[in-house]
Amino acid sequence: MNAKKLIFNIIHCFLPTLLYKKASYSQGGEDMILASFYDGKKGYKGFYVDVGAHHPFRFSNTAFFYRKGWKGINIEPTPSLFKAFHRFRKRDFNLKLAVGNGAPAVFNIYNDDALNTFSNELVADRKKRVGDKYYVIDKIEIPTFPLSHILDKYLPKDQKIDILSVDVEGLDLFVLKSNDWDRFRPDFIIVECQMSIDESAQNELYQYLHSKGYIVFGITRLNCIFMNKNLV
Repeated sequence: MNAKKLIFNIIHCFLPTLLYKKASYSQGGEDMILASFYDGKKGYKGFYVDVGAHHPFRFSNTAFFYRKGWKGINIEPTPSLFKAFHRFRKRDFNLKLAVGNGAPAVFNIYNDDALNTFSNELVADRKKRVGDKYYVIDKIEIPTFPLSHILDKYLPKDQKIDILSVDVEGLDLFVLKSNDWDRFRPDFIIVECQMSIDESAQNELYQYLHSKGYIVFGITRLNCIFMNKNLV
C-alpha cells in the first residue's frame, strides 16, 4: 500500500470520529443534555454560574461551554483548585469564596478535592460509610456570602444567566434558598439530587424549585437538571 492510499484510509476511518464526537466533562453527561438544547443556536455564547466549581475540567458542568466560547462565574473555595481556574479559565470571573450566611465558615478539605465540604454532618456520615478511604486532611476558614449578594456584586449589569450549576456537597438547597429569584433567574439549574422521577414529588429540593417556577428537564445518576418553565 502506497503512502497516499494509507493516508486516505486513515482519514476515511478516523476523521468522522473527530468531526462528530462531543467531549463531556460532567460526571453524568449533564453538559451534553444541555448542549442538546443549545445545538440549534449556532454561534450562541451564553453565561453560566458554577457554585462549587471544583476544577476547570474534572467533573465540570461548564467546561464544555467554556470551550464553546461561553464565559461565567466560578465559585470555588479550595485554594489549589482556585489557582487552576485562574490559570485555565482566564475568560471567567473566578472567586475564592463560598455561598453562606455572610459569616466565615470552616471548610473541610479531603484527600479527594471533589469531596470538600462545609457540612460537618456529611463529614461524620462519610466516615461511617467509607471509613478511612476518604478523610479530611485540612480545615480552613473561608468567607461566605448569600448567592444573591455574590450575583449582585459580580454578575455583569443586565447579564442573563443561562446555566446555574450547584455542587456543594450536602448544602445545595441552602445555596438555592440564598438566591433572589425575582432578580436572578437562570434558564437551567444543575443540582445534586439523587432522586428518581417517581420520587420527585416528595423531594424537598424539587418542591422548592417547583415553587420558583422550574420543571425537571433531565435526571442523571447524581444530578437533576431543572428548566425555567417560561422556556417551554
